[in-house]
Amino acid sequence: MSSSVALISPAKLNLFLHVTGRREDGYHTLQTVFQLLDWGDRMTFTANNSGTVTLDMPGSDVPLRDNLILRAAQLLQRGTLGAAITCDKQIPMGGGLGGGSSNAASTLLALNRLWQLDMSLDTLQALGASLGADVPVFVGGHSAWAEGIGEVLTAIHLPEAWYLILKPRCAVPTGEIFSDRELTRDSLPITMAAFFQGVHRNDCEPVVVARYPETGEALNWLRQFAEPRLTGTGSCVFAAFGTREQAQAAQREVPGKWVSFVAKGVNESPALRALA
Repeated sequence: MSSSVALISPAKLNLFLHVTGRREDGYHTLQTVFQLLDWGDRMTFTANNSGTVTLDMPGSDVPLRDNLILRAAQLLQRGTLGAAITCDKQIPMGGGLGGGSSNAASTLLALNRLWQLDMSLDTLQALGASLGADVPVFVGGHSAWAEGIGEVLTAIHLPEAWYLILKPRCAVPTGEIFSDRELTRDSLPITMAAFFQGVHRNDCEPVVVARYPETGEALNWLRQFAEPRLTGTGSCVFAAFGTREQAQAAQREVPGKWVSFVAKGVNESPALRALA
């Protein structure tokens, strides 16, 4: 078995997000659909017997003690097991694209393989949930319908559309949005059938637009091409296109003040494919 692996740790989009309640522990219950993308951070993992895990992640300003990659590795590490990890960040922080959660999940999957731990996906998802509510969907490796706090997952097959994603200059802290008094917290649950019929929205969008007007500007700009949406709590917004050429044509018109990406929606994670 190889002692190293390289993979794409994918970004995600929330195709809708309904906040259906709030638990006593402060977590919000929700419904959402996670759409995985074929684009993300480039990560490499090389196993060794040093008993330590090192991380090379240029440009990151996250303290090592808080880095989800190292925290994920520590959940699996034992004895002399060690690894050298690199992460070339492409997914912007504070954008609602799930970069940190995806990196944590990729770490669990890769080290489980390289260290020959033979843990099941269910076990890895449970470990991932201790790091963040979005980690389990990335461990599972499939686009999914999610409920609970995001950890109750049902695999879902989605049309593999092309997406133009805009990143306004602001970063939106998730906790700030979920603590806002104006956030809708009592949306009625919907069915998958209603989702596929287009009966949905992102409950966080009005709060985010009010606090971060540039996100609203980006949504309005995208509206000339297709119905735009906010992913997660933002700040990234996106619109779906039928072909890559259509998405790229719109991208060429994006104002220079915003970063933009074109990516394809996929039903299976590129990280999972790399480890197959």
